Amino acid sequence: MKQAYQIILKEYENTENLLKSLDMATQKRAYIEASKKLGKLNAVVENIRAIQTLEFEISKTEALALQESDSELITLYSNEIDSLRERIRVLESHIDASRSDGKDAGRDAASITKVILEIRAGTGGDEAALFARDLFRMYTKYAELKGWDMALIDENKDELGGYKEVVCEIKGISVYALLQYEGGVHRVQRIPETEKAGRIHTSTATVAVLPELDCVHADIEIPEKDLEIEFLRSGGAGGQNVNKVETSVRIKHIPTGIVIRCQSERHQHQNKEKAMMILKAKLYEMKKQEDESKLAKERKQQVGAGERSEKIRTYNFPQDRITDHRIGASWKNISRILGGNVDIIIDALIHHRQDENAI
Repeated sequence: MKQAYQIILKEYENTENLLKSLDMATQKRAYIEASKKLGKLNAVVENIRAIQTLEFEISKTEALALQESDSELITLYSNEIDSLRERIRVLESHIDASRSDGKDAGRDAASITKVILEIRAGTGGDEAALFARDLFRMYTKYAELKGWDMALIDENKDELGGYKEVVCEIKGISVYALLQYEGGVHRVQRIPETEKAGRIHTSTATVAVLPELDCVHADIEIPEKDLEIEFLRSGGAGGQNVNKVETSVRIKHIPTGIVIRCQSERHQHQNKEKAMMILKAKLYEMKKQEDESKLAKERKQQVGAGERSEKIRTYNFPQDRITDHRIGASWKNISRILGGNVDIIIDALIHHRQDENAI
């Protein structure tokens, strides 16, 4: 195991022991600082421990291969070792990304374990909504593969089952460190199911990834006079509660025109709290983007920041190719990537950012 990882594990152990020795009542400030530090280290330590387990599996497999004389079994062991090493490489890239990049409000991206994922249909009508649905499924599958928890907050479907808009909350280790690069305009080129002439259409959908406010410790105050709050009956399935009780909330932020709707919770006040949290996250993100746009003028290129109005990725179905325009890289097998195997793209983006920071 890398010496740097051993140092991190020792730092985590020392911080954990310190926290146990502190008295919250009499040493509140020190207790809070130690808790924050432990929270920042936790996600990285989880990945390091996973690497330790994989390294142990590699050593066992190598020992078995040395004792084997059957060439086919030796090949199987070799393939298994390659697979384990690839998994280690992916974990190492996640650790590097979370430790060296993605600083948000003074915290490592890896310590942000809750995000709001928002997908909206762009240009292209029904086909754009269907593409938004495909992207939502992709991130849902990706969350499942990562072991993250995902909860729907709001959705607005069209008659074909596509999403005009869908909003969800995702919780899990390194969730922001990995998904932070997905924000922007995604473009699709394909023949729609409803297209009888066989013509290729181009449509878009926008993706936003917002770190939840309690994760970034942003302090945003919103005056009541800046808000329009309306309680509505929830849409979709829900039985009598949907038909008779106004549990859904719609909040408009007057100065910016941002509108948030939440109907995921059973009670009105819970939906209001959730909607306010999303609104604050959006306002925080707007401020963050303003700061990043200023820095972008001094840099040649940035991944996951700067001009978000420009397309970041194209999904070309006729050529079975996905291209990320920020790094000029392409990958085949769209169906596999839309099936949740997004790591191949995210890893490339992480490595590109690390190379930029090294310049």
